[in-house]
Amino acid sequence: MARMYSRKKGRAGSTKPSVLKIPTWERYDPKEVETLVQKLAKSGKSSSEIGIILRDTYGIPTVKPIVNKKITEILKENKLGSKIPEDLIALIKKDIKIMKHLEQNRKDQPAKRGMTITESKINKLVKYYKKKGILPQAWKYEKENAKLLIE
Repeated sequence: MARMYSRKKGRAGSTKPSVLKIPTWERYDPKEVETLVQKLAKSGKSSSEIGIILRDTYGIPTVKPIVNKKITEILKENKLGSKIPEDLIALIKKDIKIMKHLEQNRKDQPAKRGMTITESKINKLVKYYKKKGILPQAWKYEKENAKLLIE
């Protein structure tokens, strides 16, 4: 299937195992994995960064078969997760970068198009998260306050 804003098809870089079972080489028990996730979250890592660190450093391919919870669920239980979802934060950061670029280069038309595409993606995600109840109904994205949301 083609992408929404580019005519490319593309494929995901890596695939997770189809069968979710604990690998035979796994040496961590569920309590240890939960404490590792909490420790990494307290050091300021996002859920995707925690997953990458667990995979590369500790040899834990996926958290869910071991703990029976996702990383974000563990963070929510311990009140360590952020109020705004991670993918929305990434899009807001991208929009801030484009705004800074456009302050110096006002006539950059491709950057202006990129900004409108990024803002439409943000609005679509906000609409989805409001429908799912993750964001409050009164939440609204404003370009002027975007820097305050991230910090």
